[in-house]
Amino acid sequence: MKRRLYPAVLERGPKGAFGAWFPDFPGCVAGGTSQDQAIERGESALAQAVDVLFEQDRPLPEPTPIERITLPKGCDFVAYFIVGVDPPDPSERVNVYLPKSLIGRVDRRAAELGMSRSSFFGLAASTALVGFLGVRGELAESRSKVHKTGRLRTAK
Repeated sequence: MKRRLYPAVLERGPKGAFGAWFPDFPGCVAGGTSQDQAIERGESALAQAVDVLFEQDRPLPEPTPIERITLPKGCDFVAYFIVGVDPPDPSERVNVYLPKSLIGRVDRRAAELGMSRSSFFGLAASTALVGFLGVRGELAESRSKVHKTGRLRTAK
Protein backbone atom coordinates (compact mmCIF):
# COMPACT_ATOMS: atom_id res chain seq x y z
CA MET A 1 0.00 0.00 0.00
CA LYS A 2 1.38 3.40 -0.92
CA ARG A 3 1.79 6.49 1.24
CA ARG A 4 -1.32 8.41 2.16
CA LEU A 5 -1.43 12.10 3.03
CA TYR A 6 -3.73 12.96 5.93
CA PRO A 7 -4.72 16.49 6.92
CA ALA A 8 -4.54 17.63 10.51
CA VAL A 9 -5.79 20.67 12.38
CA LEU A 10 -3.59 22.62 14.75
CA GLU A 11 -5.49 24.70 17.28
CA ARG A 12 -4.80 26.75 20.38
CA GLY A 13 -5.85 25.29 23.68
CA PRO A 14 -6.16 26.75 27.14
CA LYS A 15 -3.17 28.33 28.90
CA GLY A 16 -0.99 28.59 25.80
CA ALA A 17 -1.21 24.90 24.90
CA PHE A 18 -1.71 23.59 21.37
CA GLY A 19 -3.67 20.62 20.10
CA ALA A 20 -3.55 18.60 16.91
CA TRP A 21 -6.30 16.35 15.58
CA PHE A 22 -7.05 14.37 12.44
CA PRO A 23 -10.52 14.59 10.85
CA ASP A 24 -10.14 11.12 9.32
CA PHE A 25 -9.20 9.50 12.66
CA PRO A 26 -11.77 10.41 15.32
CA GLY A 27 -10.14 10.32 18.73
CA CYS A 28 -6.63 10.71 17.32
CA VAL A 29 -5.53 13.85 19.14
CA ALA A 30 -2.36 15.16 20.68
CA GLY A 31 -1.32 18.20 22.64
CA GLY A 32 1.79 20.10 23.51
CA THR A 33 3.14 23.28 25.00
CA SER A 34 4.31 24.48 21.56
CA GLN A 35 3.14 24.12 17.98
CA ASP A 36 6.12 21.90 17.15
CA GLN A 37 5.50 19.63 20.13
CA ALA A 38 1.79 19.26 19.31
CA ILE A 39 2.61 18.44 15.68
CA GLU A 40 5.29 15.92 16.64
CA ARG A 41 2.98 14.22 19.12
CA GLY A 42 0.21 14.28 16.53
CA GLU A 43 2.45 12.47 14.05
CA SER A 44 3.17 9.76 16.64
CA ALA A 45 -0.52 9.46 17.51
CA LEU A 46 -1.41 9.07 13.83
CA ALA A 47 1.22 6.34 13.35
CA GLN A 48 -0.23 4.47 16.33
CA ALA A 49 -3.80 4.89 15.02
CA VAL A 50 -2.75 3.47 11.64
CA ASP A 51 -1.06 0.53 13.41
CA VAL A 52 -4.27 -0.21 15.34
CA LEU A 53 -6.37 -0.25 12.16
CA PHE A 54 -3.79 -2.47 10.47
CA GLU A 55 -3.73 -4.91 13.41
CA GLN A 56 -7.53 -5.05 13.31
CA ASP A 57 -7.35 -5.76 9.56
CA ARG A 58 -9.43 -2.63 8.89
CA PRO A 59 -8.83 -0.41 5.86
CA LEU A 60 -7.35 3.06 6.17
CA PRO A 61 -9.84 5.88 5.59
CA GLU A 62 -9.60 8.02 2.50
CA PRO A 63 -7.98 11.37 3.31
CA THR A 64 -10.36 14.32 3.51
CA PRO A 65 -9.40 17.30 1.34
CA ILE A 66 -8.54 20.31 3.49
CA GLU A 67 -11.26 22.41 1.87
CA ARG A 68 -13.88 19.90 3.12
CA ILE A 69 -12.78 19.97 6.77
CA THR A 70 -15.42 21.46 9.05
CA LEU A 71 -13.97 23.07 12.14
CA PRO A 72 -16.04 22.55 15.28
CA LYS A 73 -17.59 25.50 17.06
CA GLY A 74 -15.13 27.02 19.50
CA CYS A 75 -12.04 25.77 17.65
CA ASP A 76 -9.24 28.34 17.99
CA PHE A 77 -7.77 27.42 14.62
CA VAL A 78 -4.05 27.99 13.99
CA ALA A 79 -3.21 25.99 10.86
CA TYR A 80 -3.67 22.88 8.79
CA PHE A 81 -0.77 20.52 8.30
CA ILE A 82 -0.36 17.31 6.34
CA VAL A 83 1.20 14.09 7.59
CA GLY A 84 2.24 11.39 5.15
CA VAL A 85 1.77 7.83 6.35
CA ASP A 86 3.51 4.73 5.03
CA PRO A 87 1.26 1.86 6.16
CA PRO A 88 2.97 -0.95 8.07
CA ASP A 89 4.82 -3.64 6.24
CA PRO A 90 2.87 -6.83 6.98
CA SER A 91 4.63 -9.68 8.74
CA GLU A 92 4.93 -13.09 7.18
CA ARG A 93 5.57 -16.38 8.90
CA VAL A 94 8.68 -18.22 7.71
CA ASN A 95 10.21 -21.53 8.69
CA VAL A 96 13.97 -21.72 9.10
CA TYR A 97 16.21 -24.52 10.29
CA LEU A 98 18.98 -23.54 12.69
CA PRO A 99 21.11 -25.46 15.18
CA LYS A 100 19.37 -25.85 18.55
CA SER A 101 22.37 -24.35 20.33
CA LEU A 102 22.06 -21.18 18.22
CA ILE A 103 18.34 -20.94 18.93
CA GLY A 104 19.10 -21.28 22.65
CA ARG A 105 21.62 -18.45 22.48
CA VAL A 106 19.16 -16.30 20.55
CA ASP A 107 16.40 -16.96 23.09
CA ARG A 108 18.66 -16.05 26.01
CA ARG A 109 19.86 -12.83 24.39
CA ALA A 110 16.34 -11.87 23.29
CA ALA A 111 15.12 -12.38 26.87
CA GLU A 112 17.94 -10.18 28.17
CA LEU A 113 16.80 -7.45 25.79
CA GLY A 114 13.10 -7.94 26.59
CA MET A 115 12.35 -9.08 23.03
CA SER A 116 10.60 -12.01 21.46
CA ARG A 117 12.52 -14.46 19.31
CA SER A 118 10.83 -13.07 16.19
CA SER A 119 11.70 -9.49 17.10
CA PHE A 120 15.29 -10.49 17.75
CA PHE A 121 15.59 -12.23 14.38
CA GLY A 122 14.03 -9.18 12.67
CA LEU A 123 16.54 -6.88 14.37
CA ALA A 124 19.43 -9.21 13.53
CA ALA A 125 18.38 -9.45 9.87
CA SER A 126 17.95 -5.65 9.59
CA THR A 127 21.34 -5.09 11.18
CA ALA A 128 22.97 -7.62 8.88
CA LEU A 129 21.42 -6.01 5.80
CA VAL A 130 22.74 -2.61 6.79
CA GLY A 131 26.17 -3.92 7.76
CA PHE A 132 26.77 -6.39 4.96
CA LEU A 133 24.94 -4.89 2.03
CA GLY A 134 25.14 -1.18 2.74
CA VAL A 135 21.34 -0.96 2.59
CA ARG A 136 19.87 1.87 4.63
CA GLY A 137 17.48 0.61 7.28
CA GLU A 138 15.66 2.36 10.05
CA LEU A 139 14.08 1.12 13.21
CA ALA A 140 10.93 2.88 14.40
CA GLU A 141 8.76 2.68 17.47
CA SER A 142 5.65 2.08 15.40
CA ARG A 143 5.37 -0.05 12.31
CA SER A 144 3.83 2.82 10.35
CA LYS A 145 6.04 5.69 9.34
CA VAL A 146 4.94 9.31 9.21
CA HIS A 147 6.52 12.11 7.24
CA LYS A 148 6.11 15.86 7.38
CA THR A 149 4.95 16.97 3.97
CA GLY A 150 5.11 20.72 3.96
CA ARG A 151 4.63 23.92 5.83
CA LEU A 152 1.67 24.94 7.92
CA ARG A 153 -1.29 26.29 6.02
CA THR A 154 -2.92 29.04 8.02
CA ALA A 155 -5.73 30.10 5.68
CA LYS A 156 -9.14 29.01 6.94
